Amino acid sequence: MTSIWLRLRRSAGDFRRDRRGVAALEFAIIAPVMLVMFLGTVEFSSGIAVNRKVTLIARTLADLTSQAAVQAVTDPYLQNIFTASIVIVKPYAQTPVKAQISEIYVDSNQKATVQWSKGATLASGALQATLTASSRNTNDIVTSLVPPALLVKQTYLILSEVSYLYTPANSGTIGYVMSKTGVNLSDVAYTRTRQFACVTYNNVPVVTGTSTCPTP
Repeated sequence: MTSIWLRLRRSAGDFRRDRRGVAALEFAIIAPVMLVMFLGTVEFSSGIAVNRKVTLIARTLADLTSQAAVQAVTDPYLQNIFTASIVIVKPYAQTPVKAQISEIYVDSNQKATVQWSKGATLASGALQATLTASSRNTNDIVTSLVPPALLVKQTYLILSEVSYLYTPANSGTIGYVMSKTGVNLSDVAYTRTRQFACVTYNNVPVVTGTSTCPTP
């Protein structure tokens, strides 16, 4: 009886000292957490990079339009501006990008009104942007959207707006951490016209023979 008890004690002691399975058990517990952290870092890092590109697209659209070499821009001219700006999002998917350019006039009462507006998208693999209708219409009042410092009486502004539906699929990941429905990223940019007092589109605003822009 005593020998059986001693053998049991020795077996229990050997069991306590045996650490051969501890590392495997710890790895089994920690590995899923580390994998989730890694995938989450990849997805959120890509999201931050895309958000930065959305900002660059907005600034580029406004900048190129405001310094147009011609006072009267046409559809082909705007199409080139949209194309050059939207491709900034590469190497991420271009298809979710939606952009639009608007010209705003601030009158003598500091009321900001849309003069004209045009939108565009760039399909995956396309070499040129596709012009679309804008969500803003001529004569829309947008005073509340313009920063107070830019509400200078009888001046024109170029407003660019960009939105992008970021999903894990756009960054080449599966979406283990971030929702597969994605996150809407957006940004806007304002610039003043550079070469001319205003930039016309489809003869709006109407410019007189002296190339001066109306200041009602």
